[in-house]
Amino acid sequence: MELLRQMKSIRALEDKAAEMYSKMKIRGFLHLYVGEEAVAVGVMQSLTQDDNVLCTYREHGHALVRGISARKIMAEMYGKQEGCSLGRGGSMHLFDKSKKFFGGNAIVAGHLPLAVGMALADKKQEKGDITACFFGEGAAAEGEFHESLNLATLFEVPVLFVCENNRYAMGTALQYTHHEQNLEKKGVGYGIEATAVDGMNVLAVEKAARKAVKYIRKTGKPYFLVCNTYRYRAHSMFDAELYRTKEEVKEWKKRDPIQTFTDQLLKQGLITEKQIKTMDKEIEKEIDEAVDYAEAGTWEPVEDLEKYVYSK
Repeated sequence: MELLRQMKSIRALEDKAAEMYSKMKIRGFLHLYVGEEAVAVGVMQSLTQDDNVLCTYREHGHALVRGISARKIMAEMYGKQEGCSLGRGGSMHLFDKSKKFFGGNAIVAGHLPLAVGMALADKKQEKGDITACFFGEGAAAEGEFHESLNLATLFEVPVLFVCENNRYAMGTALQYTHHEQNLEKKGVGYGIEATAVDGMNVLAVEKAARKAVKYIRKTGKPYFLVCNTYRYRAHSMFDAELYRTKEEVKEWKKRDPIQTFTDQLLKQGLITEKQIKTMDKEIEKEIDEAVDYAEAGTWEPVEDLEKYVYSK
């Protein structure tokens, strides 16, 4: 029930964000997670509140599952002071130290070295925590990816590298950017335990993530988990989406992680249609309240423009 609620909450938040963007309430770039919900939800089940989490700019869903409220997320996308990053980060830079959620990082693969550094710091302090680092397959073609995996295994640091392989990076198909398309093999090349999983199946992701986290906590070494998934929406709201066909997207929607999981729960008698309707109404109310919260939020005064600026 909770897995379903979390995936549905992400979907509802993202759909509402798209709506508010179309109304020009949210400005700048907006990258949505629709279709990939099973990855964030499945992986997060294995983490504790003491573990670190780093993500890409497609991070609204991760932030929500991590415990940052829909209100704080929506207010941040609006650029209001009540947002989780005080309105200074926007959609691409959600951040909450109290949740150990360290972004929202806009540079492709730029946060992988940060993850290695955080894990190394925790290791030296003997905290026993894990650093989970989510990134796309586009990042796996960057130099920072290789440098980070190399250092992670050299230093033997507790990092869970999670590759969300949605097959198109920004708009270039996987076969045009990776000679080896079984991305988990890239981890093996660095001596890192690695596996691939169906990223459209929340239970499969959860099982694989728990296995990975158990390994990391036992050995202190990194692990590379590839979740093969698919985003239904364009790369960003500015994307003309000329690189794939509508037919392809339609075929992938038949494997929708929310609908297939719902069907499974209904078939096994673990949920009823009435419970689903109640859940949907509760989620809709929560997201509507998040919009109201953002609308009622305040802009940062111009006088505070240089606040938090440490160099000028």
